Amino acid sequence: QVQLVESGGGLVQPGGSLRLSCAASGFSFSDYTLAWYRQAPGKERELLAGITRTGGKSNYTNSVKGRFTISRDNAKNTGYLQMNNLRPEDTAVYYCNTGPLLAGGRRAYWGQGTQVTVSS
Repeated sequence: QVQLVESGGGLVQPGGSLRLSCAASGFSFSDYTLAWYRQAPGKERELLAGITRTGGKSNYTNSVKGRFTISRDNAKNTGYLQMNNLRPEDTAVYYCNTGPLLAGGRRAYWGQGTQVTVSS
């Protein structure tokens, strides 16, 4: 049974940091690129970052470049998103996405999401 479970979200003050985790089970995690997305209320789901199967390459959308870092530990079947210098506009539900590639560029497996709220 394929499962992705995000954790690590919460309430943080502007300028603070959080580290999100994405624990995978039921499939071969190391076979697939991993991505993180977020979705704010009333907005479309936004791609934030992606990392290759081995972790050798990563890329970021401009709004998080220099503040967020994506990583993975294939031995632990876990992906991560380190988020620093958080801003109120980073408030959203954050999702990890991996698995076989589908039409449209997204992958087949999603977690349930973890809420990140940035507020003073």
